[in-house]
Amino acid sequence: MIRSQVTRENYNTYFRPLRLSEMSENHVVLEVNDGFFRDWIKDHYYDLLTRALTQASGQSFTVELKVSDSPVAETTPMPTDDAKPTADIVRINAYSEALDEFPINPHYTFDNFVIGPANQMAHAASRSVAESPSQAFNPLFIYGGTGLGKTHLLHAVAHRIKQSNRDTRILYISAEEFMNQVIQSIKSRTMAALRERYRRTCDVLLMDDIHVLAGKEATQEEFFHTFNALHAAQKQIILTSDQPPQEISRLEKRLRSRFQWGLITDIQPPQFETRVAILQEKANRDGIELPADVSLYLARIIQANVRELEGALTRLSAFASFRRTKLSVDFAKQVLKGLFDKKTKVLSIEQVIQLVADHFQVSVTDLVGKRRFRAIAHPRSVAMYLCRKHVQASFPQLGREFGGKDHSTVLAACRKVENAIVSNDKLRSDIQSLERRLGS
Repeated sequence: MIRSQVTRENYNTYFRPLRLSEMSENHVVLEVNDGFFRDWIKDHYYDLLTRALTQASGQSFTVELKVSDSPVAETTPMPTDDAKPTADIVRINAYSEALDEFPINPHYTFDNFVIGPANQMAHAASRSVAESPSQAFNPLFIYGGTGLGKTHLLHAVAHRIKQSNRDTRILYISAEEFMNQVIQSIKSRTMAALRERYRRTCDVLLMDDIHVLAGKEATQEEFFHTFNALHAAQKQIILTSDQPPQEISRLEKRLRSRFQWGLITDIQPPQFETRVAILQEKANRDGIELPADVSLYLARIIQANVRELEGALTRLSAFASFRRTKLSVDFAKQVLKGLFDKKTKVLSIEQVIQLVADHFQVSVTDLVGKRRFRAIAHPRSVAMYLCRKHVQASFPQLGREFGGKDHSTVLAACRKVENAIVSNDKLRSDIQSLERRLGS
């Protein structure tokens, strides 16, 4: 995270020499060489450090910087401009006219992406685009919850394209940063320069979190014309969002329409077996000795977010290293105690019913009553299906909650929804939207 947000020189100067000295439940101590570096990092990069630690571990940390009693060992410098890494992408600095190169995350490749039923389509589409930019799906729109691998796929595409053609110009940016650049360019009256950079100097545009543009009229206007220019020139566009285009409120209809020109695919929370495989992949990559029972335990308590899953393993590994102990389930329970309690609380049937009622604009009374009109029966079946899947309620229990129905009636309703999801796009979209809201 840090490496992608600062220049190579600043990363080598201020971040590479940092050394982890102490770590407690909510506090990290980092050592620096001298007081000047300590004060500079505190004044300029403290927030970035704390955000990076929070993202990696899944919890908030306070960071203390102290001067080392003995000089911190020198580290191998990053490649210079004369020895560029084999893959790079271009990131536009919001306050600079220049285009700065920075390394792609070396772990975000297709080889390191763990494939499962929840992300199989998004992975296949991304590989297809990487093999034939602007020929397969343009634009490619990937949506899903936070920490499920959308950014990983963006970087993986960039890796693969660069391997095939080193000269390809790839621009990677978040929608928020794009908005900031538009604002800055309006203030400085340099819109022509911004348009030149986006519409003429890139072959592939990778934009994260496009939903951030919702309600930002001027930025949407600018992106609309940028999109048109790139698409007309057969330049590849890949966008990510936490929602599908049709669910992004206050997004202009013309943008929503263009996002649907190519392929829209989603990433869902990984299944249990995929979560275990993700943990094993990270352990192998980082040289962590991960017992099977620990990986099973982590996969059970952290279900909806890959980033939190990997962050928990990172936290465990760091604590085990400091305490010079091996990973075990008991050790994991001790270190992670309280961190994921709120996330793993089981939903109630009442919560699911209320959410479904709001989504379909029907009353809770009708939903749990005995009326059989289709306008009520369909939402009721969806509510039963979601309660069975996410609350793990028994069929008899659901029968009692939904107006005293027989358990076989509930079973039939759940199976009907489960089978219809495969072929009914509208139903599948409704279910996915409801499940994202349940997850949040």
